[in-house]
Amino acid sequence: MAALHISSYDEFASYQGKELGVSEYLKVTQEQINLFADATLDHQWIHTDPKRAEAETAFKSTIAHGYLTLSLVPHLWDQIALFSNVKMMINYGIEKLRFNQPVLVNQEVRLRAKLHSIANLRGITKFEVEVTLEIKDNSKPAFNGILVFLYHFH
Repeated sequence: MAALHISSYDEFASYQGKELGVSEYLKVTQEQINLFADATLDHQWIHTDPKRAEAETAFKSTIAHGYLTLSLVPHLWDQIALFSNVKMMINYGIEKLRFNQPVLVNQEVRLRAKLHSIANLRGITKFEVEVTLEIKDNSKPAFNGILVFLYHFH
């Protein structure tokens, strides 16, 4: 599916309550997990020690940090919606975020997005997007929640 191209509040508002799209799948590798552990100083063995995770967990492998999966959103979001005519975009918040299922090393994930609400706040577009991070071949998502963004269109 091709990304939506949005250049104004009115154009984006027409999608309220509708699915915006789905990204391509992205494989989560051990290298990504290790780099995230280094960046966040979270080296819990369940993420970084494949041998121990195989021996001591029900997953039989390492799992991605929940916040690593959340940090994939900007990359995956850009595959769903491209915004032009924007002076600035601000991540404003996250509501009702739930990590539902761990992402095992080498699993593939994709983002599904639906426009929950949109408002014009004196020239600033505030919108809330319902997001679900789906795991390939798994009926339960890695997470779901509502992301809140502020877009300043020209």
